[in-house]
Amino acid sequence: MSTLVSIKNLHKTYQRGPETVDVLHGLDLDIAKGDFVALMGPSGSGKTTLLNLIGGLDSPTGGQIEVSGQRIDQLRSGQLSHWRSHNVGFVFQFYNLMPTLTAQKNVELPLLLTNLSSAQRRRNAEIALELVGLKDRGKHRPSELSGGQQQRVAIARAIVSDPTLLICDEPTGDLDRQSAEEILSLLQMLNRDHDKTIVMVTHDPKAAEYATHTLHLDKGTLVEQVRNAA
Repeated sequence: MSTLVSIKNLHKTYQRGPETVDVLHGLDLDIAKGDFVALMGPSGSGKTTLLNLIGGLDSPTGGQIEVSGQRIDQLRSGQLSHWRSHNVGFVFQFYNLMPTLTAQKNVELPLLLTNLSSAQRRRNAEIALELVGLKDRGKHRPSELSGGQQQRVAIARAIVSDPTLLICDEPTGDLDRQSAEEILSLLQMLNRDHDKTIVMVTHDPKAAEYATHTLHLDKGTLVEQVRNAA
C-alpha cells in the first residue's frame, strides 16, 4: 500500500509561562493508505498532540508532516483550514453536535463550505446517515438520540465530504460497551469496505483490537508498533 501520512523528525513544544514543555521528540512515522491505526499510551504521552498535528488542527515546532504528498506543516492558517475541510473528517469523544439542528442538518454542516446546492447537500447527508445506519433518524435532534446514535451522526458528518483521512479522538470514551462496539464495528467497516484511512486515539485495548495497527507512544516517542491480527 502507498504511504498516505509521512512524518519525519516531528517535534512539538508548548510554552507554559517560563517553562517549555516538550511533547513530541523527533518522531518518525508512516501511515499507509487504508490503514486503521490505534494510538495508545499513558496520559501525557503525546497521543492527542500527534492526532491534532496529523489532522491539521495544530502545527509542529519542527520536522515535517506530509499527507497525500502535501507538506501540511508548511501551510499558513487559512490554507490549513481549507486543506482540513477537503481532506479530513473529525470524530470527537463528546460528539460536538449542534443541539438545535436535526441529525440531517448536523451532517450537512461541512457541506456549507462547498458549492453544492441545498438539494445536493441534503442528498449527501441522507446517504451518509444511511451508511451509518440512521436513515430513519434524520429529522431527530441530538436530545432525541442515544449516545451511540449521536456518535453515528458525528461519524456521518465526518464522512459526508468523502475525506481521505478520519481522525478519531477517543470516539467510544463516553459510550457503554455495547454502543462502543457498534461504533468500532462501524469504523472498521468504513476502513475495510470504503477505504477510509483512520487514526484513532484510545485508552481501551479492546477498542485498539478493531484497528489494523496499534502504535504505542511514551513521553513523546514511538516505543512500539504492532500489526493486529486480521
